[in-house]
Amino acid sequence: MAQRPLPPTASIAHAGDGAKLHAPSAERNAAIITEALVGIAPATGRALEIASGTGQHVVGFARAMPGLDWQPTEVDAARRASIDAWAAEAGLPNLRAAMPLNATQAGWGTEAGERALIVLINLLHLISTPEAQTLVQEVARALAPAGRFALYGPFLREGQATSEGDARFHASLIAQDPAIGYKDLKEVQDWLRDAGLTLIETRAMPANNVLLIAERPA
Repeated sequence: MAQRPLPPTASIAHAGDGAKLHAPSAERNAAIITEALVGIAPATGRALEIASGTGQHVVGFARAMPGLDWQPTEVDAARRASIDAWAAEAGLPNLRAAMPLNATQAGWGTEAGERALIVLINLLHLISTPEAQTLVQEVARALAPAGRFALYGPFLREGQATSEGDARFHASLIAQDPAIGYKDLKEVQDWLRDAGLTLIETRAMPANNVLLIAERPA
């Protein structure tokens, strides 16, 4: 995905020990997202996280779901180094080294195929609509039969933000780049169906976020 000029609040991460970066948002939502994923994840198989950020989430996922072999990905080299530093500290046998992946480019889904679980957290509002649609289509190609896609983040409802904070953040994103910003929940649900996935659940999460769970037919 292209490197875009984003407002300072879009993706905050502070320096930690060594190469580790620390994202306050990941600290806040890691436990609730992990709990939700444990309830819907396949017991075994290959899992992929798109845009793993600092690595805080995927370490928790790998610890909580030991039957899955976790592959973190990230376009930014400094954040890949952070992921690997968090992983080294955790010492989990089911967590692989971070790899670069631009999930907005066509073609990667076939190469990464047969994934039991794919996770995406807080990215759709930072990319354009065509990029988001390509990402969803490639996820569908990368899933194994009965594989599941967990998509978490903030959304518009019928074109409107659901809180003043979300409205301000959405406005700050499109002020920096008119191509990005919050996507409408119904439109994203339609993209999942158009990609051949079955929408299993739309779950309300804290801070007006939503977790979408979709499945590739067996």
